[in-house]
Amino acid sequence: MESTTLFEQLVSEYSQKDGVAPGKMMSSPALQYRGKVFAFFHKGAMTFKLGKKFDPSAFGLQHWSYLSPFKNKPPMQAWVVVEEPEKEQWPYLTELALAFIQK
Repeated sequence: MESTTLFEQLVSEYSQKDGVAPGKMMSSPALQYRGKVFAFFHKGAMTFKLGKKFDPSAFGLQHWSYLSPFKNKPPMQAWVVVEEPEKEQWPYLTELALAFIQK
């Protein structure tokens, strides 16, 4: 399945949940819970707010990085960018990100 299609499927599925709606993050399509973004799609990758304690390597992720939108600031370690080669993990990570933001 193409990554854009998978993201659109996740938006459709999660928009049915209480408090979840489509949104925008840095001009990219996103999922938000009560106005707070917890996942977004940008340049074929998905970014998830999982918190600073989340360890991507412990989940076996290999194609990931921390979100680094600013040239002169360190990466945002609460946000994990997961590249398309691991898109099969996106549904599970979306669920984790929603649970994280609901805390």
